Amino acid sequence: MANKREFKKYADALGASVVNEMVSAYYNVEGADQDKIAEAIRVALGAVGKAKNNANVYFDKGMGAFEDAAAYAKAKRDFFRSLFDKIETEFSEEINEALKIFNSAIPEEVKARNKEIAGK
Repeated sequence: MANKREFKKYADALGASVVNEMVSAYYNVEGADQDKIAEAIRVALGAVGKAKNNANVYFDKGMGAFEDAAAYAKAKRDFFRSLFDKIETEFSEEINEALKIFNSAIPEEVKARNKEIAGK
């Protein structure tokens, strides 16, 4: 991600899209396990909140801790790159977990019908 603002927008957009599909299935798919879908929604919303909250971290060292401005800039860039890689990995894992829970809540006949429709 280029910066915190873009990462937060990305997390919001992805989370909203996933939750929107889950809510739609919650109300419209007959035979779906609504408790599992509600749990999947909770996990997805938690992942978005956690990712956005973890993105609010600042580099805790000042320029005086480095020999020159170039070393400071490199250390700061490396810190944020590794931080956002970690946050994005955790976010993706949590969203995937929510999708696994959601998929287990959908009846097999609905999944088979959706695969058939997608194949045409």
